[in-house]
Amino acid sequence: MWMRAIQIAFVYVGTVVGAGFATGKEIVQFFTQYGAIAVVTIAVSGGLFIFLGTRLMIMANRLHARSYEQFNAYLFGKVSVVVNLFMFVVLFSVTAVMLSGAGAVFEEQLHMRADVGLALTMILAFVTMLFGLNGILSVNMIVVPLMIIFSFAISLMNESDLVWTKPPLAAFFSPFAYVAFNLAMAQVVLVPLATEVKDEKTIRLGGVLGGVLLMFILLSSHFALSLLPNLQSYSIPMAEVVKRSLASFYGLYVVIIYGEIFSSFVAGVFGLHRKLALFFRKPVFVLIALLLAMYAFSLVGYNALLSVLYPLFGYMSIIFIFLLFYRKMPS
Repeated sequence: MWMRAIQIAFVYVGTVVGAGFATGKEIVQFFTQYGAIAVVTIAVSGGLFIFLGTRLMIMANRLHARSYEQFNAYLFGKVSVVVNLFMFVVLFSVTAVMLSGAGAVFEEQLHMRADVGLALTMILAFVTMLFGLNGILSVNMIVVPLMIIFSFAISLMNESDLVWTKPPLAAFFSPFAYVAFNLAMAQVVLVPLATEVKDEKTIRLGGVLGGVLLMFILLSSHFALSLLPNLQSYSIPMAEVVKRSLASFYGLYVVIIYGEIFSSFVAGVFGLHRKLALFFRKPVFVLIALLLAMYAFSLVGYNALLSVLYPLFGYMSIIFIFLLFYRKMPS
């Protein structure tokens, strides 16, 4: 039971983290910029990840939902068709962003052509997807432990002085927005995973472990990031932290960044492929077409598209976690 629960926890963590989390930009945006109150809001986020993530998986398990569409049908009722269509567009866009981010890691950190990173990521994703959920489990069993060790090392190397200032109202809303967006995205993997596991005790343990790990990583990253002067001026603030305190491990940091991006990318591909494969007889060809479409999309300027989709998806995500809390747990 424990081994399976740890796998669930690692997939949970690996699906939530991504390019914004790995670079530290997301943590700054939702937490660190508000000062010492971030410790409280991160703790609230951890509690929400534990409670709502576990509830999501147990609910999916009892519904025998094999995809996020079936799960959303229970939450949203008649409007689930519109919600699922919109979610498909957002998931495709965000996953393409992850692919673009993987190319950027190769170009900016390894000084190689971005095309090399894109091609390698697509090939690795194709191989991983051939193994289905087991492939995603294997990726996260490698990436997440490295991330935890690295976060622990950063927290040891940096001592943060908490300076309390009066936080804006947005600081208290941030944990709900952060958890809502990430859980709405993570359900594409967590729903079928929970249905496949079946045992509720294992699912519950995995959800609790995953939430605790996410809170630990958030806290350790926040403490390190809070030491940076002019925090908002950095596009990759975590890179500055590593250069200052763990310069000799910068290569490992680049590997972890790529691993986090890749784990989120594969999770997105998994959810999209599972939906599209229902309409075609050759799932492998669907996977190839999907990866090629993402490659093409990652080369196009899609910032304007995301600037519209992200806020709309943010509002939908808030409704999602409200319904997740409000809907009666299936028996």
